[in-house]
Amino acid sequence: MTASVKLFEPLTLRGTTLPNRIVVSPLCQYSAVDGLAVPWHFAHLSTFARGKAGLVFTEAAAVEERGRITPDCLGIWTDEQAEALRPIVEFIESQDCVPGMQLAHAGRKGSTRAPFVPKGPSPLTAEDAAEAGAPWLTVAPSALPVTDGWHVPAALDEAGLETVKQAFVDAARRAVAVGFRVLELHMAHGYLLHSFLSPLGNQREDAWGGDLEGRMRFPLEVAAAVRAAMPDQLPLFARISAIDGREGGWQLEDSVTLAARLAEVGVDVVDCSSGGIGGAPRFRSDDSGKPLSADSARAPGFQVPFASRLRAEAGVGTMAVGVIIDPQQAEDILQAGDADLVAIGRELMYDPFWPLHAAEALGVDPDYRMWPKQYAWAVDRRAQIKRLNQ
Repeated sequence: MTASVKLFEPLTLRGTTLPNRIVVSPLCQYSAVDGLAVPWHFAHLSTFARGKAGLVFTEAAAVEERGRITPDCLGIWTDEQAEALRPIVEFIESQDCVPGMQLAHAGRKGSTRAPFVPKGPSPLTAEDAAEAGAPWLTVAPSALPVTDGWHVPAALDEAGLETVKQAFVDAARRAVAVGFRVLELHMAHGYLLHSFLSPLGNQREDAWGGDLEGRMRFPLEVAAAVRAAMPDQLPLFARISAIDGREGGWQLEDSVTLAARLAEVGVDVVDCSSGGIGGAPRFRSDDSGKPLSADSARAPGFQVPFASRLRAEAGVGTMAVGVIIDPQQAEDILQAGDADLVAIGRELMYDPFWPLHAAEALGVDPDYRMWPKQYAWAVDRRAQIKRLNQ
């Protein structure tokens, strides 16, 4: 292996070593049944392991039933749901990759339709009861809907906060018990923990609201509790929205403060996304919060500056995510010290073997030796053709 290629250098976090710096970003599939993984989930996630991504995250797994985004979301609020994931975990490990789980609670963005069904994504109504499950009461820091026409959530009281925190802890224990070796807390995209952080979602006047310290309190409590429930050798990630990109919302300076505090309670890597507090995270803005033009809104690597600043100023590892599509682009991010890991999402759905293709492109695996042995007859032929064409 070419030592100078950082993308394929192993990374040890606590007692867990990732074979490379490529991470499968959590990708919601909206295909579970009663929170249980189905054959689609095995097919979906096992493909990325065959493609040799270093860390393969599940989609967001709801820590309690009311914490689902849709009725079809993956869950881990029961032991049965955790056990349904065990074969997936075992297969990922059999490919020398690391299985990870993202723990999530949708908060006020729950009780909605999947984005690929008619009228989705939008709030469930009583009309959906027979087909998609009746709408349920969502919860949030304040009784504020996501936007006009959405459900009004119930504001969590102190007992409710404790219930949610315990749900995260119980879910973490279940995930560890079935073999997941990395956990990530979803604190981004307008879901419950993000809505506590953002002044646009949290208008409480008690100890869990108000100033930055108050708004960070509950997410930090959850992170500390989950960290305490995990074995010391397993790393904990947190995905955040580094900016809201809306007037009066969460700013990058807030994220620097939060990232440092997350590191203090035992978070090892901050996964730097953005947006979503008032709907789907489709807005795009620069690192000052100024909206981008339509042409530049999805520019390659548009969120990398967030990961770079947090890594430099907060003393925590970071993961860059967002339109990272080219192997050299990913390598340049790491070589520049902008992040410790790169997360690939849509590009991996398009090309599940992106890591293996990246290894070829960067000269790490010119003879295709990283491919699964079961594919040797195919890659050997490709190597022969390549040599003939040289």
